[in-house]
Amino acid sequence: MANYKTHLTVIAEAAAEHPTTPAFQIPILDQVTGRVQTWQPISYQDFHADVEHFATYWNDILTRDGVQPRSVVGLWLGGITYLDVVHIYAVARAGYVPQLFSLRLPNPDIIYELLRKANAQALIFEPTYTPDLSNCHVPTHAAVDARHHDLSKSTVPPMTDLTKVKGTDTVVIFHTSGSTSGSPKLIPCSYLWLTTILAKAKLFSKTLRRDGPDVRNFIGSVCHIGQTFMLVGSLQNGACTVQPTTVDFSSEELLDMIVRCRLNRLTQFPAFLGIHMRNSRQNPKLLAQLHALDEIFYSGQAMPQEDEEWAYKNDMKLINVFANTECGIMLTSVRGGGRPGPSLRPIAGSRYGFFPVSGTNGQAQSAYHNLNGELVELVILSDSPDCPDPSLRAADGHYHTGDLFLEVEPGAYVSRGRNDDWIKSANCLRCDTKAIEDNVRATCEALISECIVVGNGRPSPVLFIESNPTRKMDDDKLKKEILRRTRHFHSRRYMHERITSAKMIVVVAAGTLPRTATKGNIRRRAVEDMFKSELDAVFSL
Repeated sequence: MANYKTHLTVIAEAAAEHPTTPAFQIPILDQVTGRVQTWQPISYQDFHADVEHFATYWNDILTRDGVQPRSVVGLWLGGITYLDVVHIYAVARAGYVPQLFSLRLPNPDIIYELLRKANAQALIFEPTYTPDLSNCHVPTHAAVDARHHDLSKSTVPPMTDLTKVKGTDTVVIFHTSGSTSGSPKLIPCSYLWLTTILAKAKLFSKTLRRDGPDVRNFIGSVCHIGQTFMLVGSLQNGACTVQPTTVDFSSEELLDMIVRCRLNRLTQFPAFLGIHMRNSRQNPKLLAQLHALDEIFYSGQAMPQEDEEWAYKNDMKLINVFANTECGIMLTSVRGGGRPGPSLRPIAGSRYGFFPVSGTNGQAQSAYHNLNGELVELVILSDSPDCPDPSLRAADGHYHTGDLFLEVEPGAYVSRGRNDDWIKSANCLRCDTKAIEDNVRATCEALISECIVVGNGRPSPVLFIESNPTRKMDDDKLKKEILRRTRHFHSRRYMHERITSAKMIVVVAAGTLPRTATKGNIRRRAVEDMFKSELDAVFSL
């Protein structure tokens, strides 16, 4: 009989094992200054009790709506607060399958489409974000704080009997962080998959502190796999998770978390981590505290070279991981490896292949040839326990990530980007640049001669336009007309994929953008390098 585990069994076991240990610390803000006045600890026992209480609340509400057990229920939340975690866990505890959306997907029409694809029966939404949901085809409810609701006359069903579920049954649904064909893809996650993810997360988050539990911060929204993975790892090791005021918290707030919350494992995306690295050049106290941390975790994209070199020069314990929504963490570097650009190795217990790119789709792809070695694609083999849902796999039964690597020593790899047209924004969510470019070409053909979208590591994409020499309007009017013609397309995309301001469009003369010597294709990375100062100026406004 399979021994399945879920995030719910994790918190039940943790609450029994160390009930009074803080599971979370949440900020209490000064109403005048808006700064953190104190950090409120929430014990494992209280977290478990809150999940049970909220599960009772949602069971009452959804049962009255006629939503049957095991139905999919959408949750459209910010995902960066303690109560967001409680709502998500509580809906699962009430016997439903959570379908998770973050507020970075702001268009209700896309939410409705994804709800239909998953056959969801209800939608729970962030109460401070109140779009018009009158056209929603399922019942909608605000994710209110139910801690003070009297539920003494209500009950919640028993926990799901894991001996009676199938390993292939869906337990939670995530979505890709970038839009494909105008909409994110559903990532259904099974009991077997989740059990594997829990085991990986527990191993990866093994306690580092010698004198007590570890303390780490939210890296992002729990509606995405990154924070979900880190949280279940912390919960299994009796660690504490600090809820910052924002995911791009200031260096001042970081120091406060280190001193008052005893944070010892900093977890951030490179664009935000770089802020602390740069500030530490002028702040000896910050530099000393970064040096003293047991771990500085980053993921999603490479760190800027100068930040990485500074960190290693000052003996900071960096660890880089390679991960995605479909599999969680797959590859990791050595913590505090001592040199920039560390190589990555597969996480223990996995079964991965690194296939030469030239053979991945039946035809040679010489465009990926590298003078320093052969590029290979990371492939999750079908017998790897973290291989995602069969609906996401290729015809050969394996999951092809599309991520390219060079093997720099036996079993050790360095990333060389993707074999498609994605870039990653500052918060490491993916953006489909080709879809934006195709839309511009289709709607603005007479206005432009060529275009490309860049913005790797930036808050949003930037569209570079080579203008049509025959056009009859100045640059400002051209930008406004492009915005007008592409407005509907961008209204359906994630916030981090949208181009909604004229400042995000740069117009240059035809033939200006750098191209490849063989095919004449515009070189995305070369454009970013060539126009770095212009991009810096765009985002400094």
